[in-house]
Amino acid sequence: MTAISDPNMDTTLEVAVVGAGAVGATAAYDLARAGASVTLYDRGSIGSGSSGRAAGICYDAFADPLDATIAGEAIERFQSLSGKGTFPFVECPYVWLAREGDDQHTDAIREQVERMQHEGVTALEVDAPSLADRFPSLRTDDVAVAAIAGAAGYTDPAQYTASLVDLARNAGATLESQTPVTVRTDPTRVLTDAGLARTVDAVLVTAGPHTNRVLADAGLEIAMKPYRTQALIASGDLTEPMCYDATDDFYVRPHPEGVLAGNGTEKRKADPETYDRDADSEFADDLRTRVAHRFPSLELTVDHAWAGLCTATPDRDPLVGHLEADIYVATGFHGHGFMRAPAIGRRIAAQITGDDGIDAFDPTRVDGDVSFPVAEGMTLEDVRSEN
Repeated sequence: MTAISDPNMDTTLEVAVVGAGAVGATAAYDLARAGASVTLYDRGSIGSGSSGRAAGICYDAFADPLDATIAGEAIERFQSLSGKGTFPFVECPYVWLAREGDDQHTDAIREQVERMQHEGVTALEVDAPSLADRFPSLRTDDVAVAAIAGAAGYTDPAQYTASLVDLARNAGATLESQTPVTVRTDPTRVLTDAGLARTVDAVLVTAGPHTNRVLADAGLEIAMKPYRTQALIASGDLTEPMCYDATDDFYVRPHPEGVLAGNGTEKRKADPETYDRDADSEFADDLRTRVAHRFPSLELTVDHAWAGLCTATPDRDPLVGHLEADIYVATGFHGHGFMRAPAIGRRIAAQITGDDGIDAFDPTRVDGDVSFPVAEGMTLEDVRSEN
């Protein structure tokens, strides 16, 4: 493949990006900025898939060096890209905690903080009294240990994605929404449902849970499974912090309409074409009760609840990079795709244009037909093993 950074070449690299979510929009922007001729395809509208249903929580609270580096890059880029005319990024501390009697999560938090500090990540372990002083909105009398990450914040995923698409178009990219496509090889091309084919130098598939479908007609298979998660928005006056209660397994962040909270993960493969986009009937009441326990001063009234899809891999690492021929993918983020999008989009764009990929995320490291159980992403076990 011709690297567009080669000054001796007078050809322009043509790239099709399939999936106008957060990662795809970012990659399209960076590819267009680098001089590529980019067409961004989506079967629906901008951010109409998983990105539009994401929580919008962003932090660098990862103990693994690579994960922490990528998360740190993403936070810095959220900050630099946000502002008037784009999308808001609200800096807000991120707290994760374990309750008394939960020794497993208590030990895990302490180990994580120690490793984060060793890697230069800003993280602080605090006890219950210190947590109460810092965040009066939190109930802390049952907290065994907590940690605070300073490099954190939240934003509106739909606004971020739309803003990056606008930036990509301003840089020369073309948007083809409402245009389902599949991928073919030999030659590398995208094929629309109407039978129109376009031959390109590279295809990047960032279609989230639909990535398998996009690749299938080319005989390409990846080790990824979609799974269903749930979230809600409720009234309430919360300015900080964002919080993950590891013992009770839920997250909360401030939201313009009150608070956004979620969990409700189903640890089984979901069909992205037929999954139920509405939350389960008991989900909202159950989660509201748990959130009210941790934030007793909030008068929570549920506004609406919904379900979305995340994507899982066998080893909990995403699939990001060169797959086969001139096909690239970026999927399998276990619920952390949006918060990594500014960094992953830039890195995969750089790989397409000639730079090295992320070896640990190489999508060919596992066979596409391997059998594996679904594991959710928002846990204290989301750091990669050291080997």
